[in-house]
Amino acid sequence: MRAAALVVFFLSGFAALLYQITWQRLLAIFSGADVYSATMVVAAFMAGLGCGSLAGGHLADRLSRTGGLIAFAVAEAAIALFGFQSKTIFYDLLYGRFATVADNPVLTGALLFLTLLWPTALMGASLPLLSRALTGRVATAARTIGWLYALNTLGAAGGALIGVWGFFPRYGLEGTLHGAAWINLTCAALAIPLVLASALVARDPAPEAAAPPDPVALGTTQLPYAFWICAFGLAGFIGLSFELIWFRLLGVMLKSTAFTFGTLLAQYLFWLGLGSLVGGIFASRTRTPAPLFLVLQTAAGLFAGVSVAYVLVRLDSAPSLQWLYEYFARYEPIDISEATGEIRGFVNDVIWNPTWRRLPGGFFLLYFGLPALLIAPATLLMGMSFPILQRAVQSDTGRLGRRLGTLLLANILGSTAGTMLTGWVLLSVVGTAATLRIMTVLSALFALAAWRLLPRDRVLTRVVAPVLCACVAVIAIVLPSGTRLWAALHGTASPRLIVAENGSGVSVLRGRGTSFEGNVTVFVNGLGQSELPYGGIHTVLGALPALLHPMPRSAAVIGLGSGDTLFGVAGRGDLQRILSIEIVEPQMDTLVALFERQPYPGLRTVLRDPRIEHVFGDGRLLLRTTGERFDIIEADALRPNSAYAGNLYSLEYFQLMRDRLTPGGFAVTWVPTDRVGRTFLRVFEHAAAFGSVLIGSTAPIQFDRAVVEQRLADPAVRRHYSAANIDIERLLRDLLASARVFGPDPARLSVVDVNTDADPRDEFDIPEIFDPSLFRPEGSR
Repeated sequence: MRAAALVVFFLSGFAALLYQITWQRLLAIFSGADVYSATMVVAAFMAGLGCGSLAGGHLADRLSRTGGLIAFAVAEAAIALFGFQSKTIFYDLLYGRFATVADNPVLTGALLFLTLLWPTALMGASLPLLSRALTGRVATAARTIGWLYALNTLGAAGGALIGVWGFFPRYGLEGTLHGAAWINLTCAALAIPLVLASALVARDPAPEAAAPPDPVALGTTQLPYAFWICAFGLAGFIGLSFELIWFRLLGVMLKSTAFTFGTLLAQYLFWLGLGSLVGGIFASRTRTPAPLFLVLQTAAGLFAGVSVAYVLVRLDSAPSLQWLYEYFARYEPIDISEATGEIRGFVNDVIWNPTWRRLPGGFFLLYFGLPALLIAPATLLMGMSFPILQRAVQSDTGRLGRRLGTLLLANILGSTAGTMLTGWVLLSVVGTAATLRIMTVLSALFALAAWRLLPRDRVLTRVVAPVLCACVAVIAIVLPSGTRLWAALHGTASPRLIVAENGSGVSVLRGRGTSFEGNVTVFVNGLGQSELPYGGIHTVLGALPALLHPMPRSAAVIGLGSGDTLFGVAGRGDLQRILSIEIVEPQMDTLVALFERQPYPGLRTVLRDPRIEHVFGDGRLLLRTTGERFDIIEADALRPNSAYAGNLYSLEYFQLMRDRLTPGGFAVTWVPTDRVGRTFLRVFEHAAAFGSVLIGSTAPIQFDRAVVEQRLADPAVRRHYSAANIDIERLLRDLLASARVFGPDPARLSVVDVNTDADPRDEFDIPEIFDPSLFRPEGSR
């Protein structure tokens, strides 16, 4: 019965992560994709889990083992019921009916918590319920709890990985939610035989509460249970903070795409689950669980610091890693579609034609090898510590559920605090490198507690704990500064770098020399976004609609980058207000620092033109909540497979742009794919195409090349662009010559191969790894 329960709980974890990654995307459309909104979503999700863990623990102790299994089955069915309707709740209801609430953080947080409470509380209750139902004796409690947690976490890792690489590309968001709901129903159905099997065995033995406490189970320590609640809460705080640090570092290293977060989350959960599996094996054998738990927590923090230091040292000294250093310096990320195609070919070769063609090593080293080097040692130790802690605190089955639920709640509250304090405060105030140093030092508190509070007759407390504290102090000293860290992760030296960061992200300007003369490349979270001086596609995106519009008064530009698009828009003197909306706030800090070193005239306009107003946050959310209308709205050029790029290339977003235009106003988009073009032209009856730039309007677009060229010849316009060494007439000449104007076309309304919020096809556009047409032996038909 236990083996079957582990399989069921594995599937439950798989479904839970499918929900989480999908709900996060849907809720980002409602509350925004900026760091503050994302943190509120995570906090609301965790709050529900915590409430469920506490309630589930108390309920589990009141139910028989059979009753616990029945409650688990009912919870899985109830989660499935919510899952089937969750797209309607989170998107159609929250985004469709309550979108204007999103500019009020208090109301937004309350709505997020209330809507997430049902499913997350049931998810949180499942571990205490199953743990109590499967535990007959306290001697087996730690192993049972550890293995349940391990299998559930490993299932979650599978859900995160297969969700972004399989479900999202093939089924979209709504299809993924339905798939998760069917898995939950399967779990509920599979739990029925467990209930029947449990009912056939003898009644539960009497609770062991009246028996004398087992000193081994208590870890041979007199520390009160409240101490362990606080300790596990601190472990959650430090662990979640490390997770944020790792994801920031690896996001920059890998140059994030839509597939990066899910892949990294899967690996984090995999090593955590594997650690818990190992810990469950050793938990029942150790006679010193209390000091061992504390030592493991300190060792995890030590390895978190060591791994980062090791990567940087090897990056500088190992010739074999030169390719990695060069990748960090690259403007573009790895081609995910190409890598996926190679993987598919490899799978086909292994199954049907076993020539063992070489795997795309660069992809696997980047997406799996490098993350494993940074994440695996620390998360393995964190995972091991969970069943070890259960060995230390579980003394009778009568209180097993409550103790487990309370510990989980404390850990979740600590994790929530880590999300908020680290994400909102520490990363902004002291930066990633210093935050890593702080968390490494904080982890030494566990070893210090073991040394000060526990008996000294054990090697773990007498020798290992003080040695670990000393090692932590050393690694905290040798960890790199922020500038050195980001310079290495952008393939350059510190003097050639201008860097700023906060909770929203990392902005880096990389020059060819220390004086920043000539070309300067703008990186945001590791990805190349634009360059200075101006004069490329970003200038075109700004200048073309501004010069085409008969009389623009206001414009909104989503995305700051180098400021190139803003500069292009500002060339039209008739504009009275230009709103710049940027989600990564430190970009402004780096541009100001660059201007102080090299006062480039184009940048002077971006920073000092009184018509330009800079605001920071999610651009789509601002358009949704503002009542203002604009003559020109555009999003700066964005790679279609960047994370959340689908939110700015979807049918619903283009409809939002249309609704925020003044009569005859222009919506502008870069067209990186044919599907983006089809999506845009389905929304706008009137449009004009200029190469890879599309302009849409609610009124016919009057394009007269002679009129545009007359505006280009205006002395004020020429002075504006020539000050930045841009020949605007040459830049736009070929585009104006290739112009195509579109009128109403009923056939465009029937186009179905488009991007939508619920199915961002371009963002997850990769070849199917398991293409059935490939899996045919040679000679077969």
